[in-house]
Amino acid sequence: MGVFKKLGCAAAAMTFGLSMFAASANAAPNPNFHIYIAYGQSNMAGNGEIDPSVDQAQDPKNFIMLASHNANAGNRTGKTTQSIKTGEWYPAIPPMFHAFEQLSPADYFGRAMVDSLPGVTVGIIPVAVGGVSIRAFLLDQYAAYFDGDGRSFKGWAGDYGGNPMGRILELAKKAKEVGVIKGVLFHQGESDGVDDNWRNRVYASYKTIIDELDLDENEVPFVAGEMLQAQGACCGSKNPGIAQLKTKFKKFGLASSQGLAGNGKDPYHFGRSGVIELGKRYCSEMLKLIDRTIDPNAPAVNVVDPTQSTVPDAPPEEYGPYYGEPMTIPGQIQAEDYNKGGAGKAYYDLDKGNSEGKYRKDDVDVKQPNKGMAVGSCRKGEWLKYTVKVEEAGEYEISALIAGDNKTGGFVLYMDDERIGDEIVNAGLGWDDEGYSMVSGGKATLAAGEHELKLEITNDWVDIDYVEFKKVEATINDPTPEAISQKIVVNASQDMSKAQYFDMQGNRISKSATRNLGVYMVHIPGGKTFMMRTEK
Repeated sequence: MGVFKKLGCAAAAMTFGLSMFAASANAAPNPNFHIYIAYGQSNMAGNGEIDPSVDQAQDPKNFIMLASHNANAGNRTGKTTQSIKTGEWYPAIPPMFHAFEQLSPADYFGRAMVDSLPGVTVGIIPVAVGGVSIRAFLLDQYAAYFDGDGRSFKGWAGDYGGNPMGRILELAKKAKEVGVIKGVLFHQGESDGVDDNWRNRVYASYKTIIDELDLDENEVPFVAGEMLQAQGACCGSKNPGIAQLKTKFKKFGLASSQGLAGNGKDPYHFGRSGVIELGKRYCSEMLKLIDRTIDPNAPAVNVVDPTQSTVPDAPPEEYGPYYGEPMTIPGQIQAEDYNKGGAGKAYYDLDKGNSEGKYRKDDVDVKQPNKGMAVGSCRKGEWLKYTVKVEEAGEYEISALIAGDNKTGGFVLYMDDERIGDEIVNAGLGWDDEGYSMVSGGKATLAAGEHELKLEITNDWVDIDYVEFKKVEATINDPTPEAISQKIVVNASQDMSKAQYFDMQGNRISKSATRNLGVYMVHIPGGKTFMMRTEK
């Protein structure tokens, strides 16, 4: 993996402030650069005492921060010589959140993560304001909050342009150019009631991060920290309410405060040892939730300038069948096996991310009922494409195994952009396994060979397991002697090696049976269908 260059703090003050705002063209984020967003109020911002000889004397190994505010070295707590500027990468030397703060759990979270994942570099986006309500992190409420009952914190929020969530998003969008947003750290609640209204607001703040950064809730865990519960602490009784955040998140961890010491000065804040241990507990919880895969082919992250260690863009996924070979007709076209090639080519989906988190990791919502995989949450206008191979020309019956509860959600099919069959609409039997039923889609005449099948949703909502095509066997509609005499065709030059034979009731028979006196229908796959009369 390469060697990480280490700089002294004084040198870092001059050389480490290289802007990350211009990631290399045609480059992708380094998968081994794990970035975490840390936000909340005072315990996240940092109230553990800084020991300059331990925390500031040298740069932490493979642990950097994206500065969230401007600060001169002389104004920062402790003895650091590091000045910082918003939007630039620096060694993660405390204080990270405000110049006047001290040691944060995020400091020792990052150091513990690096020790736990050799080959990974950790980045922190630090935004926290002591004393604030969770409303300070809601885009539709922060302005009114800071002009109202949060007015006393408005000056501290000024470090973040007066909009803490806005600063998180601004920095995280740039960080995504060079690394991967892996998780969120959160510590807040001393100033709020931790009831379900508070939990809903906490989730709303996280969901803003997910949606604005185009992330997937299934891949970005949220780890919250408990309140101080040492003797005389104010807020330990809120911890059961904080634990109930797990009901709101798809991936949730809880960093326990059990046995952690306070600062001995007030009932709110952890002391130095408590902050360090809490940071390590955040690390332990996060490690349970993230994908810890290391990419051995990615370059070592350049901690001086991460833009210099991005990786070349992967070539666009080639459009074509999901498993390499076209699905065959007659047969079942599994809805979840739509083509490779990505959005706009192989599919169109109105929502970001796979809401069910099954099977594939793009925007198509794939779920897993007991019957197998199915494409779900389908909305009007969405579509999927499949490369198929029709093995034999002819007429086919179309049907689909689908579910829904409104009797209106459905879809239509196109073969090479030409509409085929009838609209297929759910029977309104519900969404569970018993709600799936086979629904007819009419008939279509298909040419042999390779084609592109498109499935387009015509109305919300329907879940689709598969579409099935069955060959319609030829039958004689009018078996009267007069009709037979009109349909008999004599073609001695016809190749009969693959011929299929049917009696006058449409039943398939063996070739030997045609030795008996009578009239038979003969079908040659890919060729003609005609009548034949045998005589003694």
